[in-house]
Amino acid sequence: MTVKQPLIKDIYKAVKKGGKEDTQGKKSPPPPPPPEPVSESPQLSERERELLELKKFDLNWHFGPCTGISRLQRWDRATLHGLDPPQEIRDLLLNRENDPDYSHCLWRDYPL
Repeated sequence: MTVKQPLIKDIYKAVKKGGKEDTQGKKSPPPPPPPEPVSESPQLSERERELLELKKFDLNWHFGPCTGISRLQRWDRATLHGLDPPQEIRDLLLNRENDPDYSHCLWRDYPL
């Protein structure tokens, strides 16, 4: 003799959503106002802004991979291939040529 298993509808009660009868005369509350935008930080120093721009350059794969070469070499390679990297990046790199935070790419601390 086989045991008949209960149906799922027998286990769980059906929950019916209220129809038009429940909402007559009731208005839904207005939506809450959107949150105010949160600023990233009040003031960034010039160095922090420049390093942020260089980080964006590193993360933009349009100009090719950035591991194993300096930022200036990557910029030159992108120019050679006609990818039009931003001139501001090159100027920034040439002005701070001796600073390793500027010349090395974002991934320099990670082994290949």
